[in-house]
Amino acid sequence: MRHQLWLCAFLFSAYASAQSFRLNDLQLQVRGDYQREYLGSEPQRDNSGFKGQFLNFLISADLPKDLSFSFRYRLNKMNKASDFFDATDWIHLDYRPIPQLTLSAGKQVVMVGGYEYDRPPIDLYFCSEFWNQSSPYAWGASVAYTLKNGRDTFTAQFTQSPFRQSGQDTYAYHFHWTGQHGRWSTLWSYNLMEYAQGRFIHYLALGNAISLGKVRMELDLMNRAGKGQAVLLQDVSLIGEVQYRPIPQLCLSAKASYDVNKGHGDCDRWVWAGTEVSRYGGAVEYFPLKDKSLRIHADYAYSHGHNTHPDPILQPEQHYIDCGLTWYADFTKLFKKKKHNDETDQ
Repeated sequence: MRHQLWLCAFLFSAYASAQSFRLNDLQLQVRGDYQREYLGSEPQRDNSGFKGQFLNFLISADLPKDLSFSFRYRLNKMNKASDFFDATDWIHLDYRPIPQLTLSAGKQVVMVGGYEYDRPPIDLYFCSEFWNQSSPYAWGASVAYTLKNGRDTFTAQFTQSPFRQSGQDTYAYHFHWTGQHGRWSTLWSYNLMEYAQGRFIHYLALGNAISLGKVRMELDLMNRAGKGQAVLLQDVSLIGEVQYRPIPQLCLSAKASYDVNKGHGDCDRWVWAGTEVSRYGGAVEYFPLKDKSLRIHADYAYSHGHNTHPDPILQPEQHYIDCGLTWYADFTKLFKKKKHNDETDQ
């Protein structure tokens, strides 16, 4: 009940202040799937059947004095074991003193490079072991600067460590580059994260995308290094995806991932030492409405190898079959229309 009261209070506050800010986005996003999972020929009953995957509430707006805020809440994560902020993916206040510079503080997306990591979870169907185990949101602050060409943005971010455990005071430092140069775009980062007090794991994440007409290719290479690991190519995730859109309403894609950690020790808490697992499959998306507010999808993935994580997601001889619906209820235009009518009446 406390969660609902928090959310209602927030919505009422946002509505009551509608005259003092410019609304950019107000959405409710919903996705429901029917899925089947098998290990070999054995069905996995707990992970099969109808599933309510996502129920997201998003709002962002420009405030006076060069301020803005953004907020995304997972309504389907509310439960007695977690508090309001556990179900909040992000909620941060931004200050833009000049168009190229943004200062931000609050709960944020941890700036790790790569296109699989960057994409909203509601738009993903099957992912690498790294993605499934990672914790992509943390409290912190950041500063971002966009070059005058408008194509390159550099971000420095300081957050609580995503590996933080109870009783530990650990932090992480992130340096991120977003680039857009013709057909080639980038999401690169260098990350330094404490996995224990005074002990760090280093990330070099190189996300690259090439767009060629109706075809888009994405390739993410992530190298991790810490105590007990070689500097390069011992603890790695490699993710590739090809998308083809023969018409705007239809997208066909093929995707593969490879997670390996041949190091020793416990510095990598997401892809454990001794893991070597691959996953590949394909998906089809169809948008029956012109505004793309409704999406129908179907996908299949297969994984093999070995996974030493105590709670593994990708497992040997795993078959995953899924289909479902996603719809976006966009209230932005409705609120903007109401505000316009109120201003006209005045």
